Amino acid sequence: MLTPLLFTPIYRRYLWGGRRFTTLLGRDLPPGDDFAESWEVVDRPDDQSVVATGALAGHTLGDLVTHHGRALLGRHAGLTSFPLLFKFLDACRDLSVQVHPDDARAARLVPPDKGKTEAWYVIDAAPGSRLWAGLKAGVDRDTLAAALREGRCEEVLHVVEPKAGDCIFIPAGTVHAIGAGLVVAEIQQSSDVTYRLHDWNRTGPDGKPRPLHLEAGLEAVSQFGPVAPTPRTSTSSPGVRRLATCDYFVFDEVTPGATWTVGGDDACHLLAVVGGRVAFDEAWGLPDLGAGRTVLLPAEAGPQTLRNLGDAGATKLLHVTLG
Repeated sequence: MLTPLLFTPIYRRYLWGGRRFTTLLGRDLPPGDDFAESWEVVDRPDDQSVVATGALAGHTLGDLVTHHGRALLGRHAGLTSFPLLFKFLDACRDLSVQVHPDDARAARLVPPDKGKTEAWYVIDAAPGSRLWAGLKAGVDRDTLAAALREGRCEEVLHVVEPKAGDCIFIPAGTVHAIGAGLVVAEIQQSSDVTYRLHDWNRTGPDGKPRPLHLEAGLEAVSQFGPVAPTPRTSTSSPGVRRLATCDYFVFDEVTPGATWTVGGDDACHLLAVVGGRVAFDEAWGLPDLGAGRTVLLPAEAGPQTLRNLGDAGATKLLHVTLG
């Protein structure tokens, strides 16, 4: 039987990163102040999550999908790869203004890829932090194109001043950027197609401006109008509030009581601790999981009851299932 799976994080170092994974996620990082992303669960040709503990230590997520697909995915068995990517981001500088294509556009690329619909959960927001989600009301493709070519990009972007706990849902085709001072968790389709529309007129590590993708990016824009943080909605499970749902994933925030039971529905479940501490049944031999730890529960493992080791109301989990 497949047991709950812990993976070794994959770090991405970019000019906009920092070191807040140490203070907020309990990570022991090597020297450097550019740790931008921590990929927690990924199954792509060039990037593979590797099981960190247990009998399957050293196996990749791709191996598990290929050789244990029914046990891992349950009713979603038959997929050729794990369809979602989950990561943490530490934005110490503004990220570039981007757009991702939808499935139909991404399928026409060489090689073909998936589209990228995503959702952000704000873990921490420094005072004055902001992000850009969608376009101001009335901005159409021609208006956006003119603003980009004339260096007026910020004039047409919708600005959000987020707070910790906010969720922003970004369908494929939405113009967006994460701003400096934010640490977020991101769930997305497993896609690596990004079109950079504007980079705040800065240079990369080589001293040259990073390339833009204006024509392809403008063609990929399919969502117009502003995007606001999503309202939380109640679910049938006490302490579980729905953040976002789409064809690709269901995204919840969980504030567990003394215990919380998840699984047993013939599907896999992804859990990330963003506050407090939880423990699984001791029979699994897993360590207690504090902020920043992510676990994938195989469908075969059945229902799992987590014990809340933190103060009442302080423990928070993010919970993802496949759409």
